[in-house]
Amino acid sequence: MDTDAARRQGVLAALGAFVIWGLAPLYFRAVDSVPPFEIVAHRILWSVALLAALLALLPRSGGLAGLQAIRRQPRLLGLLALTSLLTSSNWLLFVWAINAHRLVEAILGYFMTPLVNILFGRLFLRERMRPAQQLAVALACAGVAWQIWQLGRAPWIALFLAATFGTYGLLRKRAPVDAIGGLFVETVIAAPVAAAYLGWLAAQGLLAWGGERQATLLLPFSCVITAVPLMLFAIGARRLPLSTLGFLQYLAPTLGFLIAVFVFREPLDSDRLVSFVLIWIALAIYSADMMRRTRSPA
Repeated sequence: MDTDAARRQGVLAALGAFVIWGLAPLYFRAVDSVPPFEIVAHRILWSVALLAALLALLPRSGGLAGLQAIRRQPRLLGLLALTSLLTSSNWLLFVWAINAHRLVEAILGYFMTPLVNILFGRLFLRERMRPAQQLAVALACAGVAWQIWQLGRAPWIALFLAATFGTYGLLRKRAPVDAIGGLFVETVIAAPVAAAYLGWLAAQGLLAWGGERQATLLLPFSCVITAVPLMLFAIGARRLPLSTLGFLQYLAPTLGFLIAVFVFREPLDSDRLVSFVLIWIALAIYSADMMRRTRSPA
């Protein structure tokens, strides 16, 4: 695949992932009667089923042969075990934050994540940024810093979400594995713990699935919220520089911010509006610079 085609595919895949993630709070609010640990356990197990079907149906995914190749690489398995831990902990805290009505702080974490991606790109992948991109990063940093200052304390939810997902993006970019196969291995690694926990809940008579009608109907769709955007993100991470991926990633927290304000009716004060405006100005500068570079002769 030529570089331009790969970049276009990466952009489309990343945009799809971030739109789904941005709308995810609507889903988790609909199942907020279910404890966060049970929601995450369902996400893992239903994702295993969906990804197994995709591996069987999509020949390009490598199927069983691709999984056998991963199995013969202990270092790669260890890396996927680490990324499995990162995603599971990230999911758990995000779902808990929504149920605890702390969506704004969680969204702040996802605003910070692109900055972590850019930092990792410079530190580990030697990616360089043009002057306009540096200005955009400075404005985005100012917006996030303003929000942190307004909180008056260390936003531990935001910091944890940004650190875990930023690290996940770096590791998956460097992992020599396809999107579906790698994600399937990640979920299979976490599946025994998820199954054991759901089994324990069932034995205690505490399992929401099968008891509450809305939860029973909606929890299987957690695999769509989980597996589909992670597959798209993995495709984007392999085809785009982390700096580009980082700025596209602002779409998800922006959607989440709008949902928090206009759907969940969280207050939109002037301090939050300042951060929002600074980040969107940064996006406009970065997008204009990318369009100018794309239109320039090779």
